[in-house]
Amino acid sequence: MKESVIHMWDVHEITLHSVNTYNNPYTDVTVWADLKGPGFDKRVYGFWDGDNVWKIRMTATAPGAWTYTTGSSVPDVGLAGISGGYFALEWTEEEKEENPCRRGIIRATENGHAMEYADGTPYVMVGDTWWPLATYRFPWTEDDVHHEPGPDMTLKDMIRIRKSQGYNCIGTIVAYPTWAKDGKPYTITIPDEHDTCVRNAWAVCGVEDWFKKDPGRVITARDMHNEGGRPFFFPGKIKGYEDLVPDYDRINPAYFQAFDKKVNYLNANGFTVFMEALRRDSSKTWKYYYDWPMVYTRYIQYLSARYQANNTIFSPIHFDVKSYTIDAREFNEPIDLMIDLYGAPPFGTLLGTNAPGSTKTAFGSLGEQKWKTMDQTGNFRDHEHYWLMEDIFEDEHPVPAINGEPYYSGHVAIMTNNKGELVENIFGNVDSPEDHMNFRSSLYGSLLSGGFGGNLAGFEAGWSANVEPEENPWKIWDVMTFPASYQTRYYRDFILSEGKRYQDLIPEPDLLFPCKAGAPTGWRGWAYAAATKERDLIFGYLEKDCPQPRLRGLRPYDIYEITFFDPRTGKWMENSFRLEANHFGSLLLPETPDEFDWAFKAKKVNQEQRVDTQGPGLVRGSDVTFTFIQTDSTK
Repeated sequence: MKESVIHMWDVHEITLHSVNTYNNPYTDVTVWADLKGPGFDKRVYGFWDGDNVWKIRMTATAPGAWTYTTGSSVPDVGLAGISGGYFALEWTEEEKEENPCRRGIIRATENGHAMEYADGTPYVMVGDTWWPLATYRFPWTEDDVHHEPGPDMTLKDMIRIRKSQGYNCIGTIVAYPTWAKDGKPYTITIPDEHDTCVRNAWAVCGVEDWFKKDPGRVITARDMHNEGGRPFFFPGKIKGYEDLVPDYDRINPAYFQAFDKKVNYLNANGFTVFMEALRRDSSKTWKYYYDWPMVYTRYIQYLSARYQANNTIFSPIHFDVKSYTIDAREFNEPIDLMIDLYGAPPFGTLLGTNAPGSTKTAFGSLGEQKWKTMDQTGNFRDHEHYWLMEDIFEDEHPVPAINGEPYYSGHVAIMTNNKGELVENIFGNVDSPEDHMNFRSSLYGSLLSGGFGGNLAGFEAGWSANVEPEENPWKIWDVMTFPASYQTRYYRDFILSEGKRYQDLIPEPDLLFPCKAGAPTGWRGWAYAAATKERDLIFGYLEKDCPQPRLRGLRPYDIYEITFFDPRTGKWMENSFRLEANHFGSLLLPETPDEFDWAFKAKKVNQEQRVDTQGPGLVRGSDVTFTFIQTDSTK
């Protein structure tokens, strides 16, 4: 038995070569390895990687000896019955500091409300959204030549910049199988009984032009290929659309081989990859023209197997809004089937997904589905929707939550009325302090509403990876130095200021009064708070235009040290305030240092319970007015 030496959480790859020839290796053959190690005994599945090559990727969750024996769904001596092993070493703490991914795959904390690396180190996501990461829009090079922000930038340059800015996660949608700059409209539907959408792609233009209605205009879709081609082979099976919809039963491994390099490089630089399988707009072509649910189960299992040993969070679908798609809960069938047939990800990869508001609402809690191990809010981006985090937090089966599409600096925010109808599109401005405050409200408001997993932030032109001349006004290289991009990490610094204690916080916005003094929708005038059960530690955030609030629900006469945190600079104010709760158990927060948004922390100072036998109790104001409610004498 050949034994290799690796470190814990390294990817160890087994390469197998089939002896037999198969008509469609992707659909006809399944391979696996029965893997055993310290505290581990599971079946780990592999994937077809072109020609007669299959691979199984595994890792080590603990130091020591690991052994495996391969198997396959077909009799093939090149695939089954092959044994081997490896020995895993631990990383030193210094090596982990150099690359946090060496701490292990991200998991839920014991109470389910936050995230941590496998070694127990807190993980608060500070993410950026590069949805087309797998494509040519994020160019890969083998060399390490540095380029300044501009058209010559490579993916490595972008990673270097984001790493220096404190990011630890990149979000991506792996495949856009029906999108291409082919001269045909960016939205195409099949006139069948289901109004099947072929694609509702991002258009080859700027966002403002995209939202303009001009029936005479034909704007095509964006290209989404890479050096390996497109994710599935053409022609497809849908009559009349063979050149638009590929054959989902014939995957192209070369496309994913190109993506492998990017995922591995991100992990090597300490980034977790939030990996979404597919954008929802082509979902009806999968369901109504192929062998649903198995056609989709096979695809997401292929991705799961290919990246199960990488430091990723896996999302089986990018479901940002119900538009041109099957319903969210219809995706539960193929995803649950993946769990039934192949089991949960063997090394503990979290499963979550993008949300049209809330994944709890869209896909259901445990019992309504069996696959989600994290939750998410997103896409609807103002303070009306932060409450969805509280709803997730209070679920009887807690899982960590993130805001996966908060307010994007410079992007458009879609505003709805109290009927849920679209009434306004607000276009951001990357250079505007108002835009930056909207961005910060979304980050801190979501965090303190229960999203202790963090945020997968985003920026105009970055989420869509603008590189073509028509894709205006910004390009992906401009995004690297947008002002708000430097402010993202500060909420992590803020919430980690008391170590792991944030993991015990409970969202309680009503501890602050008033907490909803601003407009029902928007980013002004609201306040947020989260506290420990004992309320001896309280974190808060005040949007701009929030009236000076009282902090209430405290034990009377307890003393709190209150310190303000500037979310623009990431700095704590040098001067703190020591204030005593009154006999009602409330205290008036100090005025904020200026008129903008501020975060704060309140820590109880006294250890013993205090009583007041001398104080005046209710204090009468210097000028009390008397108001009498009148009876309407005409009735």
